[in-house]
Amino acid sequence: MRIVRDYQFVAPEDRGATVAIGNFDGVHLGHQAVIAQAKAAAPDAPLGILTFEPHPREFFAPDAPDFRLTNSEARATRLEKLDVELLYELNFNGPLAALPPREFAQKVIAEGLGLKHVIVGADFCFGKGRKGTAEDLQAFGAEFGFGVSIADLMDFDGTQISSTAIREALGDGRPHDAQAQLGHWHRIEGIVIGGEQRGRELGFPTANMSIEGLHPPKFGVYAVLVDVLDGPNEGSYIGAASIGTRPQFGENMPNIETFLFDFSGDLYGATLSVGLVHYLRPEWTFDSLETFIAQMHADCDQARDILEAL
Repeated sequence: MRIVRDYQFVAPEDRGATVAIGNFDGVHLGHQAVIAQAKAAAPDAPLGILTFEPHPREFFAPDAPDFRLTNSEARATRLEKLDVELLYELNFNGPLAALPPREFAQKVIAEGLGLKHVIVGADFCFGKGRKGTAEDLQAFGAEFGFGVSIADLMDFDGTQISSTAIREALGDGRPHDAQAQLGHWHRIEGIVIGGEQRGRELGFPTANMSIEGLHPPKFGVYAVLVDVLDGPNEGSYIGAASIGTRPQFGENMPNIETFLFDFSGDLYGATLSVGLVHYLRPEWTFDSLETFIAQMHADCDQARDILEAL
């Protein structure tokens, strides 16, 4: 998958695509339906996604609570699995945000990226002040020479599939409900960073990753599926992960610490994708390290039983 970040500098081979436009936070089933419609609209054209980084909400409200389900790397990983060939991940900045809807359609979609056809959701808004609608885009497409299709919003059990509903499920410790709307296990992706190596000292060496910038799932212990995406230990594993502030050792910055079952090796600097499958318990504090270790053994046994039954 090729990534294009500036609509003013686009190689000839990266023009003429059919794209789905949106933020694609989580790449849930509704997003996947829009992507499938884009693919079907012009099967002979390259399949692309047009999105923005940072997320416009982060640009306009940088001090607001973290809300993203996925960082840009995890989103790209998921989109590549859906056979997306071109990811137009445009730098969202002041000049781009200031473009009125008509100028966005002309300068970005038609002239800049040279798109053949675009697919948007029925609730799509664009341009300065989010004043442009999906119907406006259809009119601009007719004017500037690109096709536009509007995809219906998807429902699940009578509820609209949305990143908001998925965030609520994860915040409540319901990864199965999140999975039902995502179409895949919710994953946290990042580079393994150095920690305080307490897990190693306790017999449970963990791969530590930051969750900064992400909407935090309910703090606690999870059964997880783990993909090591690069390095000498590349492959798929099962394990248990703790998300939170590690209250047994005082208050700390929230992170995710993952213990891979039946694994021996160095993961520092590797990129991991950790899928949350089942919420086991909240974060607790214990009277002794012996009690803490006994609980970690119990957590791992329960996680192994759950994951081996999938």
